[in-house]
Amino acid sequence: MSIAAALPAQAVDLRIAKQPGLTYLPTIIMEQKKLIEKHAAAMGINDLNVSWRMFNSGASFNDSLISGNIDMAVAGTTNLILLWSKTQGAMKGYAGVGAIPLVLVTRNPNVKTVADFGPDDRIAVPTVKLSSQAIVLQMEAEKLMGVAGRARINAQTVSMGHPDGVIAMQNKSAQITSHFTMSPYAEMELKQPGTRKILTSNEVLGGPMSIAIVFGSVKFHDQNPKVVQAMNAALDEALELIARDKTAAATVYLANTKDKTPLPELVKILEGPDMVFSKTPSNTMKMANYFEHAGYIQRAPKDWKEMFFPEVHKLNGN
Repeated sequence: MSIAAALPAQAVDLRIAKQPGLTYLPTIIMEQKKLIEKHAAAMGINDLNVSWRMFNSGASFNDSLISGNIDMAVAGTTNLILLWSKTQGAMKGYAGVGAIPLVLVTRNPNVKTVADFGPDDRIAVPTVKLSSQAIVLQMEAEKLMGVAGRARINAQTVSMGHPDGVIAMQNKSAQITSHFTMSPYAEMELKQPGTRKILTSNEVLGGPMSIAIVFGSVKFHDQNPKVVQAMNAALDEALELIARDKTAAATVYLANTKDKTPLPELVKILEGPDMVFSKTPSNTMKMANYFEHAGYIQRAPKDWKEMFFPEVHKLNGN
């Protein structure tokens, strides 16, 4: 048998799940410009069918990956940590995508810090207890109120996708008084009278955190080296476009979402110093160590590279 015949056939379908938000801009560019298909064709894979699926909850990604309904997911660090732990390393990260700040917005005039939330306040987060937003809230609550603050703040969170969170914040009679979100949803909410920013994830963590990471199974990675190579090349091209031409990147985003943000305003957001789009995993170990501390996983990795494929080990991650 020839070596070529012994190798598994490359996948002809690549199913990727993502979430809404500006941190996923590189994936929107990859999808709309068919960059994975472009780079796959250059490697001799002409029939690769790439499908993108939108999920509002990161928890759904993990179930879909384990069941084999999707091949890759683009979601937060917390989802990768949980999946890596649950599968004992059978799921790993391919690369970071975006590390833009998470922003806690409130319309309750009595709330100045996380410790000020009252029993009637409800905070919208993508997934209660275990999303990146929920974990950052717990970190801040524990810092201000001790270990008991973690349970207290968890009881006040509600699972809600970012677009729905914006609608809830606009409804003054809704129980949702605060939303832990990201651009451009935070900017939308801060335009509403009486709303203001309480904190950002960068303030809590001391720097940017990878809010979007591409991850998937070791099995798919090992059996489809050319597809993986095409995905990485496509991500590099999308990141290069964002770095080079903010207007072009913003135009792609607006043309392919329901976002009504004016183009100049979105370009200004993208030009902000905290808008990080990079393959380098950031602050993944701080999150993993907190997961172990809180008892959500049995052990944290000794190094961020334990959770990621070798293709990004050369990067200065943490």
